[in-house]
Amino acid sequence: MDKLQNFSDASEDEDDKSSSTSRNINLGPSGNPHAKPTDFDFLKVIGKGSFGKVFLAKRKNDGKYYAVKVLQKKVILNRKEQKHIMAERNVLLKNVKHPFLVGLHYSFQTTDKLYFVLDFINGGELFFHLQRERTFPEPRAKFYIAEMASALGYLHSLNIVYRDLKPENILLDNEGHIVLTDFGLCKEGISQTDTTSTFCGTPEYLAPEVLRKQPYDNTVDWWCLGSVLYEMLFGLPPFYSRDTHEMYDNILHKPLAKRPGASSMAWSLLEGLLEKDGTLRLGSRDDFVSAGFLIFQLPLVSSFSDISNFDPEFTEETVPNSICWSQEHSIVNASVMEADDAFVGFSYAPPSDDSFL
Repeated sequence: MDKLQNFSDASEDEDDKSSSTSRNINLGPSGNPHAKPTDFDFLKVIGKGSFGKVFLAKRKNDGKYYAVKVLQKKVILNRKEQKHIMAERNVLLKNVKHPFLVGLHYSFQTTDKLYFVLDFINGGELFFHLQRERTFPEPRAKFYIAEMASALGYLHSLNIVYRDLKPENILLDNEGHIVLTDFGLCKEGISQTDTTSTFCGTPEYLAPEVLRKQPYDNTVDWWCLGSVLYEMLFGLPPFYSRDTHEMYDNILHKPLAKRPGASSMAWSLLEGLLEKDGTLRLGSRDDFVSAGFLIFQLPLVSSFSDISNFDPEFTEETVPNSICWSQEHSIVNASVMEADDAFVGFSYAPPSDDSFL
């Protein structure tokens, strides 16, 4: 299958009308003024894009491996794309707490280049595995799509629309979990009630409202999710054609053709995500809750201390006072000493963990 490169029409984006001519780009709180390219041994090229390359690099002072994205300032400025680069930097700064989004350690710059020091995710692109295997069994596709939905829901909670979900931007880590990367086309400040009209993305995965140049919101990401799910199950995006104009016409007007080889649940999800009317699309009302949780029965949590997924039979019990040290337990007697002797060596703390010292 011929893959078409992603694009953005800067003339359609109100935020792209002004551009800086400065060769020095403010990297904000991620910037590390002490870092320099010679801190790393650059070992292999592991990715290429419009503005530069991604390298596997080993940091000399500690031997740790990173993916270092090196971008050419001149190309960025000539194409007036610095807004997208800074959007990527801003989104990366917010990703540190989500397991399915690539993390930024820091960034720095030289006179002619920008450097993003990122997590090294070494399981390869989902695109690589899909090209090799052509399709995935439904349980595997279900696993991946649930993690993608979680990542998209997290971005949406930060009022960020991803806009470029595709197999090339989905990495697999060494345990087989997905990690979204490449946030250059993310749009910040878009809540569920806000819209934008920028014409950007990758042709095979563009939602109908984007093609029509209509205002759109984060539901375009759920369309892309449906397209990726369809591709994982059947080997091609749902409305694919080598003729781009025909493909656009298919996206806008052709009904989703039901194909054998997928469960009724998978088809229900595909039909919901690939609804041409964005206001009726799965995810348009409750975002991740409807697009991910209800279909895949993912555990939904609101915080690290959320206990709503535990049985009330347990959680409604009173926590016994005996858990904590009380005054009556300070009395030393023979039975206590005997119990202590029975569990000599039970207590343990990792040697490197200073919190116990």
